[in-house]
Amino acid sequence: MTIRIAPITPEHIPGFHAVLDAVARERRYIGLTQAFPPPATAAYVQQMLAGGGVHFVALADNGDVVGWCDIERQQLEGFRHVGRLGMGLLPAYRHQGNGRRLALAAISASRVTGVERIELEVFASNTAAVRLYEHLGFVQEGVKRGARRLDGRSDDTILMALIGEPRIPDGPA
Repeated sequence: MTIRIAPITPEHIPGFHAVLDAVARERRYIGLTQAFPPPATAAYVQQMLAGGGVHFVALADNGDVVGWCDIERQQLEGFRHVGRLGMGLLPAYRHQGNGRRLALAAISASRVTGVERIELEVFASNTAAVRLYEHLGFVQEGVKRGARRLDGRSDDTILMALIGEPRIPDGPA
């Protein structure tokens, strides 16, 4: 199965919404526990397409969206060189290098728009994602202890950033 990485288009919005919702409902990897309503998701994508950042999707052979990576550019004066990365993949497409490919595409495209610093927050329990970001050259800048309490469990969030070019690691990381 070949996964294609491509910039998001309006036609991808329903698929992106479905993947966002599926990942959110896992209640492990992103802060949401369900996707925003479809009109809000569509508005977010339209804002990104209008210059608010970059947004890529991972597409299966049949064209279905199976993952995404976006970098939303800060709009405040003095912070426009900063972007915030978010990403997710459906379970069947993880640990195959798709996250790395998505992140590298988004990072490269964001550099063209003038983003120099890319920030993210990742749950400490998501060790595969932490390892991926470290392999790409992100460095830990801090930890929010007990930042999330969900389903009777507490989790820290790790604050990470990439300044400069990413490393391009080999393998599926």
